[in-house]
Order: sequence, then structure tokens, then C-alpha cells
Amino acid sequence: MTQPTFAEVLAAPGVTEECELRGRFGVMAYHGGGLEAMTDVIARLAAERAGASYYGVVHPPGWTVHLPSIRVQPEQSARLAAFVEHVDVVITVHGYGRRGLFTSLLLGGGNRPLAAHVAGHLRTTLPAYDIVDDLDRIPTELRGVHPRNPVNVPSEGGVQIELPPRVRGSSPLWWDWHEPIVPHTRSLIDGLVAAIDAWPADRAARRSAAT
Repeated sequence: MTQPTFAEVLAAPGVTEECELRGRFGVMAYHGGGLEAMTDVIARLAAERAGASYYGVVHPPGWTVHLPSIRVQPEQSARLAAFVEHVDVVITVHGYGRRGLFTSLLLGGGNRPLAAHVAGHLRTTLPAYDIVDDLDRIPTELRGVHPRNPVNVPSEGGVQIELPPRVRGSSPLWWDWHEPIVPHTRSLIDGLVAAIDAWPADRAARRSAAT
């Protein structure tokens, strides 16, 4: 079956595109809502707290079409084009599930110094998880290094972070948790915010904007 274009996905009933331009550091989640649960929530909250820009696509419940990242192209969305033009560097939030990797957060993407930087902060806030920033340990299809992947489009590229269900609050571990955001997800967001706040390029951009 032929996959839809990104523009066709955005035009589908129930799909919502979100974009908030703030700092030169960006956070994305374009498989959010009913596709990769909680990824848009995590990206949005981390961006808001850090004063970063945010781009997200929220799919309705039951959505099953998973568009590969290389098909998510700025030329098919004015909002995405504006976002990648505005930011210098980005963290893209994805969700995945794979046997044997239930506690592994995978940090791919082309900006490897940023991946190591983010990994260091996440190891502090999520000590019970395996934070993987060695590309050789990440399955090839989850590395996010293709040049047409949106995470690599901004001028300084970015980091693609793949989150297992447990850290997104989507595993049986949280069956009796009644609040919308579980403690591990809050710790994840804390780590992302700390990483964004401490990233040198972002600090320099904020100083320039304030003068």
C-alpha cells in the first residue's frame, strides 16, 4: 500500500500540527498523540520549561500510519519549515518498543557532542535506565543519521531520542498510577530541560537575544 505524503497526513481528520517559536534550541515530536504516546507531551513540556522552540504533530487515538522520518519534509509544511529555519539545533522525541530494550533510551542523530551532553544529564535524572549514546549500540533503523531526517536539517543538526514505553508511562508498571504524567516521565523532562539549559550554543543565543 502506498504511504501518504506528510502533507496528506497533516490534512487528515483529527491530526493537529503545533508550532511555538521561542529560543534557537528546538524540541520536536512529529509522531505524537495516538501514534507514539506521550512524545508530544514530553517535547512540549520540556520546550516550555526551557524556553525552547517546539514543533509537534498530534495524531488521533487509533492512528496506525507511521510515516518514516525521511518523509517528514519541511517543503510539505510551512510550520515545520519555519521551525527548522528558526532553530540552530534540535532534540527530536520518538517512542519505540523492542524486546530486551525496555529500559534503554537511544540517542541517535547527527550531532554527537549534543547526544553525549544530553546523555550525561539523563543519566543523572534517570539512573535506573540505560542511556545509550554509542551509535554502534543502537539498531541501525533507530539511529536517525540520514541527512533528510528532520533532526539533521537545522544548521547544527540534533539528537533523536527513542523512548521505551516504561519511561513514557505506557507500560504495565504504571497500571495503578492515576496522574497523567508518571514519575519517570517527569524525571526525563527534568533531564531534557537541564540539558537544554546547559547547552553552550543555547546560552549564547539567549545572551544575544537579551542584549
